[in-house]
Amino acid sequence: MFVLAVVILLTLAGSAPAQTFNDFLARLYSLPESERPAIVDSFMAVVQGFPYLENDTVAHFIYRGTAQQVTVPGDANNWNPNSYPMNTVSGTDFWYHSRGFESDARLDYKFVLNGSTWILDPRNPYTVVGGYGPNSELRMPDYAMPPEIEYRPEIPHGALRDTMFYSTNLGNTRRVRVYTPPDYNGSEDSFGIILFHDGLEYIALASANNVLDYLIWQQRIAPVIAVFVPPVNRTGEYAGNLKEEFGAFIVDELMPWVDEEFRTLSNLSQRATLGASNGGNIALWLGLHHGEVFGRIAAQSSNVETEISSAIQSGPQLPLEFYLDLGTYDIPVLIPLVRNFVSILDGRGYTYEYHEYHEGHSWGNWRAHMDNALERFFPFQTGTTPSPPASAPGRIELAVYPNPFNAVAVVQFQLPVSGRVQLVLYNVRGQAVRTVTEGVFSSGSHQVAVDSADLSTGIYFLRLFGAQGNAVQKLLLVK
Repeated sequence: MFVLAVVILLTLAGSAPAQTFNDFLARLYSLPESERPAIVDSFMAVVQGFPYLENDTVAHFIYRGTAQQVTVPGDANNWNPNSYPMNTVSGTDFWYHSRGFESDARLDYKFVLNGSTWILDPRNPYTVVGGYGPNSELRMPDYAMPPEIEYRPEIPHGALRDTMFYSTNLGNTRRVRVYTPPDYNGSEDSFGIILFHDGLEYIALASANNVLDYLIWQQRIAPVIAVFVPPVNRTGEYAGNLKEEFGAFIVDELMPWVDEEFRTLSNLSQRATLGASNGGNIALWLGLHHGEVFGRIAAQSSNVETEISSAIQSGPQLPLEFYLDLGTYDIPVLIPLVRNFVSILDGRGYTYEYHEYHEGHSWGNWRAHMDNALERFFPFQTGTTPSPPASAPGRIELAVYPNPFNAVAVVQFQLPVSGRVQLVLYNVRGQAVRTVTEGVFSSGSHQVAVDSADLSTGIYFLRLFGAQGNAVQKLLLVK
């Protein structure tokens, strides 16, 4: 038994021929039940992260504890509490369930014990805040955490102002929060404006103010004013019998107040609205019915009511531009609605941007990708005749050599135009290990070095963030 434990430890640590999780299970099941707990203890001691990831595309969910049943509901199975039942090894308290996912997937999940007790994965340090509290977070190896969601004390920050706003159209009061960009009070400029539905949750759960601060600092977007509006009766206002009244509140009451209180641009290309799920539905509805107020519409994992898709398909062409994204593990009923709507936009010749990500219907998904909508609608501008970054010649290029590397890797990146750049090294768990370099760089080729002195053998990811886009390179350190 001792020899087998040592073999398992050496195997998983990389000092013996490669073995799989199934090999470990086969060895475990071959032992008498009395000897199995010690092997499980050895396995648990050597594994560095949970869920245990294998071959970039397999996640082994592992739980230890006394239970009659353990399941793994989450984004991947529409949060069905009976899905993904875990197997237990007799003679131990070791439970496991193995499942394949895309190498860049990011999904929320929990464990359910005995059909009723929902818990976080006790051995997974990664959690993500959701609408119903925190969930454990599965980060597959190629998923890179978005750096823009973190609060950075060293960069300039915008200001947040709260106002209790009464609507005569709806007969209720809600807290409206307005973000003004850094140096708003130190300039006389006017700014584009974006209105967020589920606004306070976009701040609390998606760190939207951090995202705005970071993108403005990186010169990835122009400074903007953001208006965060929460619902009072969410279903009715966003997808029910109160849409007309809610629309009148936004168009006739709130936006005139914003334009009076703040220095806003009136050009429709500088006026956007964004939401997720039913919040995306009301954003689309406002574009359809009030294109005179909003010219840019963003909808994440959106419901799309038949009225909206039919009107866009059969109605007159509207002066609107769209951004949409979707999780491939999203709510099943929404997936065909969004894909059909994108097909309608394409068929009618609308200008739009659309992405699908290997994620679910969650704030962890939406917070990571709202930057795409912001960069599309409010590109950073220079000079007197600005153009969006997409029109700049060339693209960002990133290369690493040698790869695999042992001591020092040389990172070369090519910039089509000058701008602010940040190069961040992540480990296989999606944690930022270090910022390799950041600052304003001229156009052309640049080189920096990555020293491995304080790094362990393994897979890492370099992600370059620039005003003209992002680039990622996978690299392998072998010592």
